[in-house]
Amino acid sequence: MKAVVCHESDLEVVELPALEPGKRQVIVEVTGCGICGSDLHARHHADEQADILAEAGYDGFMRADQRVVLGHEFVGEVADYGPKAARKLPVGTPVVAVPLIRTGPDVHAIGLSAAAPGGYAEQVLVEEALMLALPNGLAPEVAVLTEPMAVGYHAVRRSEIAKKDTAIVIGCGPVGLAVIAVLKAKGVRTIIASDYSPGRRALATACGAHVVVDPSEGTPYDTLGDAGFVQTVPDAAWGAITIIEKIQRGKLPLPWPTVWRTAEKLGAGPKRPVIFECVGVPGIIDGLISTAPLFSRVVVVGVCMEDDTFRPAMAINKEIDLRFVVGYTPLEFRDALHLLAEGKVDASPIVTGTVGLHGVDAAFDALQDPEQHAKIIIDPRSAATAP
Repeated sequence: MKAVVCHESDLEVVELPALEPGKRQVIVEVTGCGICGSDLHARHHADEQADILAEAGYDGFMRADQRVVLGHEFVGEVADYGPKAARKLPVGTPVVAVPLIRTGPDVHAIGLSAAAPGGYAEQVLVEEALMLALPNGLAPEVAVLTEPMAVGYHAVRRSEIAKKDTAIVIGCGPVGLAVIAVLKAKGVRTIIASDYSPGRRALATACGAHVVVDPSEGTPYDTLGDAGFVQTVPDAAWGAITIIEKIQRGKLPLPWPTVWRTAEKLGAGPKRPVIFECVGVPGIIDGLISTAPLFSRVVVVGVCMEDDTFRPAMAINKEIDLRFVVGYTPLEFRDALHLLAEGKVDASPIVTGTVGLHGVDAAFDALQDPEQHAKIIIDPRSAATAP
């Protein structure tokens, strides 16, 4: 089996032994595998990520000195089953799968562990329980985006954003674009995207952003006008006094604490944007806390691989709601697949190129230029050496 192996940050096409499925596992013939930002990070920062995950209780993440087949955003066809499998899907059925697999007593992340070879290969091994057939005749070249769409879907769900809220997406790489696409599918009325790259701003518009901003020329908040957000601590205090006065002048037969409490139960409260941080470089979180309106909710989706700092006192005084998200649940993965299949999410603008196994190294280089590419798909059947 041909595969691309990552070792000490080098990528090389090699011949590997045929896969042997364990109990209730399936061999999938890979027809496409996306290159994820996590792959780019893992190529050069595997040891840092491995140390962090080991501290969190998982010691199976790849390390630089190991030979690892990357790739967790894959689509393919059922090729063969292991022992005790239910075999509900015929051989040749197009499928995707949650990229987790059991090896003995352990569970590993497919494509991010030496114990779980990934989709930069002709075949990949998956758990039958986590495998899903493509519904509604969904094209494999769209289904390959299920995994990154699930990441965006999870982030949007964790944000608890409502349709009437203002969404601000900082960074329009593949993760930011996935978030934008899901926000549009959810019907959020105001989606503002910010990125330095003109190319990625164009992709953000194609994915559903209503307004795009070049941060070198202004902030996302400049486009909002008087949106009713609270900008300063004195504004918050002044607003509280004003609300009490308005209730008292209204001559309601109830004291102001009762009216206030009832209004809170009905969902009233200070307006605030929901901000998705999809960049993952030092300084972004502190910058958002410093510039965002009071009471903003900041959802951190971008993975920063370096130490970072922010000022808790600033976040406290502005009462910033800070949430960190990662991955998705199997149900969210399934739901993302169906959003694609039902046409509720249009992720097609995200894919900007395709290569074969011998083009993976060139694809990694191309992804360093945001004007050139966003998401490159590896097709093991392709002879293309450049995206």
